[in-house]
Formats: sequence, structure tokens, C-alpha cells
Amino acid sequence: MRAQAAVRREALSAWPGWPARWEMWAGAKARWITYALGCELIAVVATGAALVTGFGGPVRPVWFAVLVALGVAQAEMSRRIERLRRWMSGQTHINVTSVWYLAGVVLLPPAWVALLAVVLYTHLWVRVWRQVRTRPAHRFVASTAWAMLSCFAASSVLAVSGLHGTPLQTARGLFALCLAAAVFELVNIGLVAAGIYLYTSQRSAADLIGTWEDNAFELATLCLGGLAALALAEQPVLVLFVVAPLLLLHRYLLLKQQLQVAAVTDEKTGLLNTAGWHDSAVREHTRAQRRAGTPGGGFAVLMIDLDHFKRINDTYGHLTGDDVLAAVAVAISGSVRQGDTVGRFGGEEFVVLLPGVGRADVLGIAERVRVAVGELNVVISTGSGTVRVSGLSVSIGVARHPDTGPTLDDVLRAADAALYRAKEAGRNRVAV
Repeated sequence: MRAQAAVRREALSAWPGWPARWEMWAGAKARWITYALGCELIAVVATGAALVTGFGGPVRPVWFAVLVALGVAQAEMSRRIERLRRWMSGQTHINVTSVWYLAGVVLLPPAWVALLAVVLYTHLWVRVWRQVRTRPAHRFVASTAWAMLSCFAASSVLAVSGLHGTPLQTARGLFALCLAAAVFELVNIGLVAAGIYLYTSQRSAADLIGTWEDNAFELATLCLGGLAALALAEQPVLVLFVVAPLLLLHRYLLLKQQLQVAAVTDEKTGLLNTAGWHDSAVREHTRAQRRAGTPGGGFAVLMIDLDHFKRINDTYGHLTGDDVLAAVAVAISGSVRQGDTVGRFGGEEFVVLLPGVGRADVLGIAERVRVAVGELNVVISTGSGTVRVSGLSVSIGVARHPDTGPTLDDVLRAADAALYRAKEAGRNRVAV
């Protein structure tokens, strides 16, 4: 019996869903885990207690069912757009589902609008987010809890103040709607900003709460949510007129993100271009200055040049040369750490930003890049047959902040000088 129990425990521990195997333990800081679990516990307890006590008054099941149907239908119609937006988005993300949350805050008791958030978030996870690598399960669960708490807080304020059920066409009803939107937005911003900070240690306002433009779009979704609530309360069929502008807003947000990505992306390799990489480096330099004197407070730069690239273009043509550059970009990206930033500086030159790296680790990463490129065997199909390109090599210059100077330009000049020393010494090597 003991042997069978041991086998069952071993099989259970090997299951990907077993708590000890969750990605959260390796991908998130302990402080974020504590914060997220605390929010999730509060959300569950508050919702359960409100359901038991009937806090906020009785539910009208028809409103709950209608809002679920509308939220699911809108998510299905914009599923492809949402997936693309999630792939391209950073930490902050404008979730147009908040249209239905605000309507639920006005029309449903606190516990039921929290359950509405659970249903709609779960649907998004099943149909969209679980296929996006930037949306792991532990972040989805935390986001669900934050949405529940935001909805619960806004609806609770209306219930406690006696504004729940106020006719929305009156001045008092308009005040209730504005109050609900303000509470929902402020609570949500606070919860999400705290989560982003604890997860990434980012401190800029744009990283934590989004840009002014992001918040303007969030305000637009809340306005649509108010119109949806008014339509459902007074003339339910009019809610259909909210769906079309909501879908257009969603598509516009995708277009905006695509333009932003295109502006900082190198077309041939998919890496950041010079402008995009430099923006990331400036932000990291600012963070490094704040962390000055702390362990892991510095950063390093690798300047990488593909040796004898002109021979490849002259021998095989520029299209084959572009394919080789793309393969080298993949090799470099696969050889650095997940949080490192790889860019192309034009021609055959690449650059890597290594945040929070110690002196001893920089050379190891650079050497790993050099070996990975040397092992490439690029097979390219052309109109006249198959071309195989191998024997590639790179020269790498390494510089670290603050060892080479206090400014970002000092580090870049030092890395560039080290690169030229590597090339003068015979290429296919790393120089510091």
C-alpha cells in the first residue's frame, strides 16, 4: 500500500498542473506572489461572503445572463484582434471588456458583478490568452482577482451609498454612474500598478499606469460601459449599438500597437532597430542609476559584428545575405537571457543590452553567442537550388556600466572600441 501511495504521489507531482510545478515559482518574485495570493484570497472571501449575506440586494438573473452573453459575443468577434494585441502589448493592457464590467457594476450586486468578471476572464483565457506566451496562468489569475476587486468595490460603493437601483436617466443616476466608473478605474489602476511594480520593479508612470493616450482609451471604454448600462436599463435593444463602436475601438487599438511596433522593429530580422534598442537602453540606464551601489545594479552591452559578411552577399546575393542575417539574429536571441534586449544597428552589426548582469557573467554570455553563431548551418532554398551557408563567425566587443563610464554613450563607445580590437586581433573572438 505504501508503495502504491508513493507511486501515486510521484505521478501527481509530475503532472504539469501540480502546484509545485507552476511557472509562477520560477517566473515571479516572492513579493509579487504574496501580493497576488492576498488579492485572490480577498476576492474569493469577499465574493463568497456577499453571496451568503445577500449584500447589495437581490440579483436579477436576466441582467447577469445578458451581460455574459454580450461579453462573450464581443470577445468572440474580436478574438483574433485581442490575441494579436496581447502578443504585442507590454505590462499595461487596455481591456475593452471593462465596458461590460461597468454596466454590471450599475445593474448587479457586488458579488454578481465579481462573478461576471470571473466568467468573462475565464472565457478570454480559454479562447485567447492561454495561447499567448506573455500571458502565463499565474498572471491571468491575478488579473482576474484585480478585476473582481475593482468591480466589487465600485458596486459596493453604490450599495452602501444607496445609489444602487437609481434610475439612470435622472441626475442622481448620472452621478451614480460617474461615481461607479471613478471607483472602478481608481481601484483597478492601483491594483494593477502595484502588481506591475512588484513583478518588474518598473517605476515610471507609463510602465505602471500607461500613457495619457492609453488612459484616454480606457476612459472611452468606460463611457461605452455607461451607455451600455443606460441602454440595458431603459431600452435594452439599444445596447446593440454599443457593440459596433466597441469593435472599431478594439481594431484601432490593434492598429496603434502595430504602428508602434513597426516604428521600432528591424524589417529583415524582427529585432529592435537602432531607435527601439536605444530607447530600451536609455530606460535601463535610468534604472541602473537608481540602483547604483546595489548588487546587480549595473548593465552591460555587447557589440556584435558578423565577420566577412560582404563575401556572403558577393557570393550568394543580397537575398541570401538577408536570410543569413535573420538566422544570426535568431542565434543571438537564443543565446542570451530572457530579459536581455537584442537589436540590429544596421548592416551586419548587432547589439545586446544585458541588464542586471555581473562582471563574471558578461563574458560567459558573449562567448555563448559567439559559439552559437559559429555552429549555424543555414540552408536556403533559391530558384536555382539549395544554398548552404556555414562557417560563420562574429567578433564581439563587451563593455559594462558603470565600469566604462557613467553615461550610456560611454558604454557604447567602449563596446565599439572593444569590437574593433576583436576584429584587429583576428576576428571570431570576444574583447573587453
